[in-house]
Amino acid sequence: MRLSDWQREVQAYLLDPAGQPNPALQASLLGSAALSAEQGLAIYHNAYRVRLLEALRGDYPAVHGWLGDEEFDALALAYLNVHPSQHFSLRWLGAQLAEFIDGYLVPAQAAPLSELARLEWAFTLAFDAVDGAPLSLTQMAALPAEDWPSLQVRLLPSVQWLVCRHNSLAIWRAHKEQGEFPGSQPLAEVESCVIWRDQLITRYRSQGADEVTALQGMAVHGWSFAELCGALSELGEQAPMQAVTWLRQWLSDGLLQRYSTGEAR
Repeated sequence: MRLSDWQREVQAYLLDPAGQPNPALQASLLGSAALSAEQGLAIYHNAYRVRLLEALRGDYPAVHGWLGDEEFDALALAYLNVHPSQHFSLRWLGAQLAEFIDGYLVPAQAAPLSELARLEWAFTLAFDAVDGAPLSLTQMAALPAEDWPSLQVRLLPSVQWLVCRHNSLAIWRAHKEQGEFPGSQPLAEVESCVIWRDQLITRYRSQGADEVTALQGMAVHGWSFAELCGALSELGEQAPMQAVTWLRQWLSDGLLQRYSTGEAR
């Protein structure tokens, strides 16, 4: 058997949930008095899955905490059967877990659990995002008055958004602070959460619907500062003040970077 064929057989064996090696692979291996070839393969097969489970537990600690070891491992193994590792880095192993949960469980069970999984994955994406150049309050203070109307910004790469319909944030905080599990509950009102990285710390806060619309308008849809003020026209003379207040908050959070004309959005 050529080396490339042997490697493919080992891969097929590791990815086989039943752990049944091809006879040709088994025949190519030599055991010892202490450990047979079959036992060695079984140990390797088990160790591979244990490492994958460890990676998923690490990416989804709150989901793991909610379900417990047995239920989480059953979910994770079912997920791995459908979405085996496809990347050289385990960083991307759990990328599709939330979507898998939606199809794996009945809707009433899936909705809060997949939302929590999306929240945890958003924190992972925020932490691992490439660096950007945050626009600071000092830079804004130095901006000439005539440049304000045409000012455009965009989000830093780490910024993530999540719309929560359940108390996922409360569950996540309880796990992180090692508090008592609060139980899953639907929210009386939908909650929007923005998540980002501040140096080496991931941060988050909730946003009202009006602020979400304003931030998405400027940083996603390309509004200028003048267009933001126009969208707030119902506030009358208070529109520029509200726009400045939000802009100051976004800059203090570290969500924005300057957008230059001609740059791809």
